[in-house]
Amino acid sequence: MQNWKTKLTRRFLAAVVAVVTVATFATYEFTNSARAAVAAPAAAALDDSSVAALLTLDHAMETLAARVTPAVVNVTVTSKPNPQKASDESPDMEQFFGPFGGTPFGGRQFGQPGNPRSRVEHGLGSGVVISPDGYIVTNNHVVDGATDIRVTMTNREVLSAKLIGTDPLTDLAVIKVNGTNLPSIPWGDSAKLHPGQTVLAFGNPYGFRFTVTRGIVSALNRPNPDATDRRKPGQFIQTDAAINPGNSGGALVNARGELIGINTFLISSNGSFSGMGFAIPTQIAEPTVTSLIRDGKVSHGFMGIGISDVTPDNAKFFQMSKASGALVSQVEPNSPGAKGGLKTGDVITKLDSKTVTDAGELQMQVGQKRPGDTIQLEVVRDGKTVSVPVTLEAMGAAAGTETGSTEHGKGRWGLSLGDLSPAAREQIQIPSEVRGAVVQDVQPGSPADNAGLQRGDVIVEVNRHAQQSAADVAQALSNVAKGQDVLVLVWSNGGNTFRVLHPTEG
Repeated sequence: MQNWKTKLTRRFLAAVVAVVTVATFATYEFTNSARAAVAAPAAAALDDSSVAALLTLDHAMETLAARVTPAVVNVTVTSKPNPQKASDESPDMEQFFGPFGGTPFGGRQFGQPGNPRSRVEHGLGSGVVISPDGYIVTNNHVVDGATDIRVTMTNREVLSAKLIGTDPLTDLAVIKVNGTNLPSIPWGDSAKLHPGQTVLAFGNPYGFRFTVTRGIVSALNRPNPDATDRRKPGQFIQTDAAINPGNSGGALVNARGELIGINTFLISSNGSFSGMGFAIPTQIAEPTVTSLIRDGKVSHGFMGIGISDVTPDNAKFFQMSKASGALVSQVEPNSPGAKGGLKTGDVITKLDSKTVTDAGELQMQVGQKRPGDTIQLEVVRDGKTVSVPVTLEAMGAAAGTETGSTEHGKGRWGLSLGDLSPAAREQIQIPSEVRGAVVQDVQPGSPADNAGLQRGDVIVEVNRHAQQSAADVAQALSNVAKGQDVLVLVWSNGGNTFRVLHPTEG
């Protein structure tokens, strides 16, 4: 029995020794393999010749950024809060302009959050040095109401800045610091831009100073987004170079390092960049800045007319062979345009012998003229070309909105119409010269709905004929032959626009 136990123990120990030997050998082999793997050389980098184009592009961007960055500054503002301004701002305009005029992380800061006793607010934005002696361009909304302005240079030097002048209409401002031989950026010509061109945006987004982003010109001549004031010029440069809160007032430059735009707003559902940033083109910025430096203010030329684009949809109603020019949709009484002889339905095709392609271009050109200047307009009126001289005056105030009562049926155009009562005029402050029918309801999917008509719009003309009442408009619309389009002149949001209604029936 003892002998059997001894043999069994010996066999068990032999098995254990064998297992340990195998494990040790396996560990040795694994360790050697791991060492061999570590010792193996990594994959080689691509040689310069195979990526020469990318390296050249990188070097060009580095050179460009190094040239421009020193001329872009951080602008910090202390100002008194303006309760009236805050109450007047709509959510849409907060989306466009609000994020830039506040704290580094968006919104405005009135002392401590929620403290009604706070008496100051702090803002952060950007600026561009345009002259070696310290003139700096920024946005009006960055310095609006400022009691103290500080500028931080790229070398971290902080300088006190003086406000030279502002122009709320274009949202531009000029400030100045004392200095000599400061780095600056030359003006470029935004009229030479084309979609697809490379641009760089410089600024201080969210408080991260001296940031540069790269993109392209996404589009040109974007219209004014502020529906509350149609006088503001559009023609914005749209770019996908990231523009975020804090970039406002910064530089948009071309590949040569020339200033071709001043970053001003973005369109976003959450207040942060979503691929659509906008800049004021130098065609507007440079003459505005020149006036601010020279005079401390800007006096914009004013014709007193409402304008819109000639489109392929409405061109035939004005006997235009192509969709080009600025369509006069409204002429204010006793305005420079009225005194010069402009009429609703005129199409302005040239200003001082320069071709006018659309309403935005005309607005920009007129806005850069000064009160007292006489401009020569070439106008197409009822298919004939006439010359109209207009002497510009200083820009005045804008008009209001409208409503009405007394219903007429929707009919085939999908509209319910009403007359403008004296009570409605007094309440909404509709000018006495506005006549026609107020839109009380629009049927979804109808020709009126497709044309963009809304409740509260006022139809003042049908097919180039003035209307005095809801009955007149209803009769004029019913007289349009079946299957034919109809042109209506609509008073909406303080101005007139032409709309084309396409029938849904044959």
